[in-house]
Amino acid sequence: MRVQAGHLGWADVIFVMERRHAELLRAKFGAELAGKPIINLRIPDKFQFLAPLLVELLRERLREHLPRL
Repeated sequence: MRVQAGHLGWADVIFVMERRHAELLRAKFGAELAGKPIINLRIPDKFQFLAPLLVELLRERLREHLPRL
C-alpha cells in the first residue's frame, strides 16, 4: 500500500526505514506532516516483505520508541 494524505492525518509520529523515505514524504506531504515528528529507524530498504531479519530489526529499533513492543 502506498502512503496517502489520509494515512498521515491520524498519525502522531511517522516512522521511516531510511532518510530517503522521509525526504519523499516531506516532498509529497509537507502540509500533512506539519508538527509531526519523523523518526528514521536506519534500516536499509533492501528486505523482502516480512523477512525475518527485517522483522527483528523493526522490533529492535521500534522498542526504543514504543516500549511495550
